[in-house]
Amino acid sequence: MLPITLFREQPEIVKASEKKRGKDPAVVDEILTYDKKWRAGLKKFEVLKHQRNVVSQEINQAKKKKDEKTAKQKIKSMQDVVAQIKKQETVVQKSLEKRDSLIEQVGNILHSSVPVGKDDSENVEIRKFGKVPEFKFPIKDHIELGESLDLFEFDVAAKNSGSRFYYLKNEAVLLSMALQRFAVDRLLTKGYALHATPIMLNKGALKGGVNLSEFEDTIYKIEDEDLYLIATSEHPLIALKRDEMLQEKDLPLKICGISPCFRKELGAHGRDDKGIFRVHQFNKVEQIVYCKPKNSQKFFDELQKNSEELFKELKIPFRVVQICTGDLGNKQSLQYDIEAWMPGQNNKKGNYREVTSCSNCTNYQAVTLNTRFVDKEGEKNYVHLLNNTALTDTRPIIAILENYQTAKGTVKIPTVLQPYMNGLKEIKPKK
Repeated sequence: MLPITLFREQPEIVKASEKKRGKDPAVVDEILTYDKKWRAGLKKFEVLKHQRNVVSQEINQAKKKKDEKTAKQKIKSMQDVVAQIKKQETVVQKSLEKRDSLIEQVGNILHSSVPVGKDDSENVEIRKFGKVPEFKFPIKDHIELGESLDLFEFDVAAKNSGSRFYYLKNEAVLLSMALQRFAVDRLLTKGYALHATPIMLNKGALKGGVNLSEFEDTIYKIEDEDLYLIATSEHPLIALKRDEMLQEKDLPLKICGISPCFRKELGAHGRDDKGIFRVHQFNKVEQIVYCKPKNSQKFFDELQKNSEELFKELKIPFRVVQICTGDLGNKQSLQYDIEAWMPGQNNKKGNYREVTSCSNCTNYQAVTLNTRFVDKEGEKNYVHLLNNTALTDTRPIIAILENYQTAKGTVKIPTVLQPYMNGLKEIKPKK
């Protein structure tokens, strides 16, 4: 969430951002009203506590003098003060909870470049890479290729686990591991520290990454436990420095994380979302950066470049789109997506579909997680947090199968992945 100091000192900036997001900026004034109530109530609370301390001393003095009458009067006075303290504490707590619940509803301050739009149909294309393949034979989508090449098992997965689960088989398993190792190796050469994360988080850690009320239809809750399955390793990685004060010399902190991811993925039941496109479980290599506020745009560009380079090496056509206000989450100040070309989509006419999301969340998550740093002058500030997908396994597998298919019904392996596939260059039908 945004720091309360921003509401107090620059409310017009917050109002302008909320208005651009299509939200009612009046919430800012409501937050400030509760903030004033909280501060006034807190001041009164402190006065009452001081009064209690004074009376307590007076009682002790009366008892030392064996003045029982005065002591009894003071004790009665003390009881009245204690009752007022309890009452005032409740008032203060309610004002603070209401203020903070309203703050959590306010989105991050939008980057000046974010386009205004109603939904994802109005995201703005920034650039393209690669030539869309032209096939001289009837193509198959990844579901058909998976069936003919014995790469997936959907029916048994549905019987054993439910819809949108799957078994990867044979070369598809190797492709999954190859993509992950390929991404990790490239990031290690760029100075990213590798982490394998917990796949469950408690509410305190998770709420730094997501607004749970927004994501209750996305995240799996463990029954009778204060634990949630992670939807991305972004969440445990940004909680890595929760409640910590970093030193300026520690920044930037560049991390790549690898983990399975779990999502409910409600809705969207068309052919283009079937197979392994929209699933409840997949693997992902994530990029995270902790940095000083002045450097966040620099690292946003770096994270985006890293992912683009991976898809260029895979030689998968893609485009980069900037996410508009109507499609942008509360935590993001700025977001770019890479959409890979998938020939089997749109009735085999092909379509670009999202495979990575690069986000500059500025200090929005750090405020909730209380992650700060102290500079050389001793000034304390919240870090900026950025994240981007390096590679998942499922959607890139789709893009590889559909873009690299041949007239013989085989699939060529991208050259950069062959060393991770035991030298395998082509997936062929099983004998």
